[in-house]
Amino acid sequence: MGSSRGSSLFVPLLLCALAVFLARPTAAESGAGGGETDSGVSARVARLSEDAGAVTRRYDAGRREAAKQRAKALRSGRLLSRERRRVAVLRKDLGRIARAQYRQGGGLPCTARTLFSGTPEELMRSEHVHEQADLAVEHAVVKSLGAQARLAVDEARASAQWRALEKRNGELAGKQRTLQTQLEEARQVLQGRADESAAAGSCQGAVRLGRPRAKTTRTWVAPVETYRLSAGFGSGGDHWANRHTGQDFAVPIGTPVRAVGAGKVVKVECGGAFGIQIVIRHPGGYCTQYAHLAAVTVDQGERVTPGQWIAQSGTTGNSTGPHLHFEVRTTEDLESSIDPVPWLTARGVQVRGPVSK
Repeated sequence: MGSSRGSSLFVPLLLCALAVFLARPTAAESGAGGGETDSGVSARVARLSEDAGAVTRRYDAGRREAAKQRAKALRSGRLLSRERRRVAVLRKDLGRIARAQYRQGGGLPCTARTLFSGTPEELMRSEHVHEQADLAVEHAVVKSLGAQARLAVDEARASAQWRALEKRNGELAGKQRTLQTQLEEARQVLQGRADESAAAGSCQGAVRLGRPRAKTTRTWVAPVETYRLSAGFGSGGDHWANRHTGQDFAVPIGTPVRAVGAGKVVKVECGGAFGIQIVIRHPGGYCTQYAHLAAVTVDQGERVTPGQWIAQSGTTGNSTGPHLHFEVRTTEDLESSIDPVPWLTARGVQVRGPVSK
């Protein structure tokens, strides 16, 4: 009983949440990014990314709930058809019993049936049999009609909820497309600003996105949360003088980049093959590098915590597309690079997906 009540309350709550979300203005709806500061552009990309992710999750939840309500309506419809067929059969049974009673004397007056009965016991037994048969079939008909009524209500309610969810999902799909367009435009603005800084070889300083420090109990984390692995450590190619010195994580422009562990920012640079880059020194002497960035959110000399946002990914420098170039070094020097995947694995961070060599 509690499960049914909880399910019936979920749909209206979901629809209300979706309505509130659709009515909320996004960061990009207040104007274009032409006159924004670097921090404003970075913040807009971050906000739009969050909004796009949120609307996608709500859309997926709405699709799942719509499919659930549609399945419920279809199931109720099938059960309703079965009950209707059952009532039709029972009505035929009632007619057959009535005709049988008539043929067996059921249509005779009570006095005549008494006269034709051999004994009083035979008369009572005959009357009892007919009465029980009538009651049984009538009871079955009443029960089936009640089930019909309940199923009809369930079918109508589920169908109405399904149609409402489908309508809301259509609105969410439109919102999703709008947000994606706005996000792509904001990403281009962010990358354009980053390219200008990288070309000038002059960093604009840390942008402040107003994000709290990450709360995590883990000592080490992956540099980005969602990614596709691309070029791996030691792989060959025309873009590197010798071999690839890090692990590439393919992510969209503006993706939050995280410090993999606690440490101190020892380098923030713009220009050159790595474009905009950050180097962090960790306890024990290891250093991690984050390159081809679009923006940085920390300053040189700043101390960071595991999982803290330190930058937004991009495609500055010698880069063929948006990604994070991540390195692990035994010193701050480029020549000391080691394979970052087993290094992270040894610290409890599982890097998912095949690594290109």
